[in-house]
Amino acid sequence: MLSSYVGRLAADIGVDLGTANTLVYVRGEGIVVREPSVIARHADGQILTVGAEAKRMIGRTPAHITATRPLRGGVIADFDTTAAMLSYFIRRAARNRLILRPLVIVGIPAEATVVEKRALIDAALKAGARSAYLIDEPIAAALGVGLPISEPLASAVVDIGGGRTQVAVISLGGIVTSRSIRIAGDEMDGAIIDYVRRVHNLLIGERSAEDVKIALGSAYRVDQAEPVKDIRGRDLLSGLPRTLRMTAAEIRDALTETVQAIADAVKQTLEQTPPELAADIVNRGIVLVGGGALLRGMDRRLAEETGLSVNMSNDPLSAVVLGIAAVLEASEPLKGTLITAGKL
Repeated sequence: MLSSYVGRLAADIGVDLGTANTLVYVRGEGIVVREPSVIARHADGQILTVGAEAKRMIGRTPAHITATRPLRGGVIADFDTTAAMLSYFIRRAARNRLILRPLVIVGIPAEATVVEKRALIDAALKAGARSAYLIDEPIAAALGVGLPISEPLASAVVDIGGGRTQVAVISLGGIVTSRSIRIAGDEMDGAIIDYVRRVHNLLIGERSAEDVKIALGSAYRVDQAEPVKDIRGRDLLSGLPRTLRMTAAEIRDALTETVQAIADAVKQTLEQTPPELAADIVNRGIVLVGGGALLRGMDRRLAEETGLSVNMSNDPLSAVVLGIAAVLEASEPLKGTLITAGKL
């Protein structure tokens, strides 16, 4: 009864603090924040804006304003800025319910170091949490798509985010084997920038590269008639603005090494899986989540590389935060999936 009363006053919160996007779930309300993980600050330290509006400023700010992403590769690159951004999202999510400070659960990469985990707990506490817990993102993603992680069966999850790709085999509520590489959506954007510069002598920015990836990017040819898109940048020879028409085939070529690195990580994880669990994966397949899952043909490419069925989540961008929500709303058994400061 006391716990229920405190919950009404405190608005317990789950956070998927991603390199590219942050999603926030409030117990009893659902997902209330879905914003880019970007913060814009004045040179004097004042926060100007956070989220989508800050993202629109990237590459367009004067010298006295910086628009940055404080997380890189799924972990904190700038502690103070991350704490400020997290505090903003927590206050926005809780609105007028913060009579008491909220309990906060935050997703963390499965192979994060103790230092990285402590930094994230400290950031959540600095942001206003009364208590802070972590959960491994692959476990949260598995919960979010409804996999029976507590059973003695293998669940294989591939989470392609903004800063890293995580592959995990889960059984009996824990990770049996996993692999995490800092190759994901950001690396895809960088590969497109490098390709356009190398092949066409045109310099484009991160936002343009991301737009091209969304419009044209693919890991496997899925359509006979593939789209084209005009992109604009600075000609490296003349120094003048120039427009270039790109094809889906070119972008697929630009992404070849990045996509292959992700496929290799999946295969290496499967090779380390115990035989009994490997048999389960043959029967049940792999679940694909994260923003990178939306790259056209990624499921078909991984299926071809592994020889297994690959199933994309219905809402791959929300899988982790929905799994954290399941823990917030659950009874005690799922609480065992949480990481506390005392366990580090």
